[in-house]
Amino acid sequence: MTRTHEKVGYLPESKPSAADRVEQALKFLEGRWKLVILFRLFGGKVLRFSELEKAIPAVSQKMLIQQLRQMEADGIVRRIVHHQVPPKVEYCLTDWGQALCPALDALLKWAEAREHPAT
Repeated sequence: MTRTHEKVGYLPESKPSAADRVEQALKFLEGRWKLVILFRLFGGKVLRFSELEKAIPAVSQKMLIQQLRQMEADGIVRRIVHHQVPPKVEYCLTDWGQALCPALDALLKWAEAREHPAT
């Protein structure tokens, strides 16, 4: 009987294409609320969890927590825990997260050009 690893022919590793890199970048922003959270935190803002909840009323608490945890794991958001009673947790963007600002501004301008085409 042949073993699985002997049947599988692995292709040599190749350099990722531009499409592969775009797909990888978009995975960081996957999720209905991640872009909204980013825009709330741009400009060096530091917001408590309750402030983010109030700023984005349509998101459930569970979903907000989930999206923030994913963004923290990806290195986009920093979670700051103040050990006090009652507990205080704040969120801000990392330098890498803040570096998304120009790219998202360009995306907004691109979308606005569709709404207001030059004649």
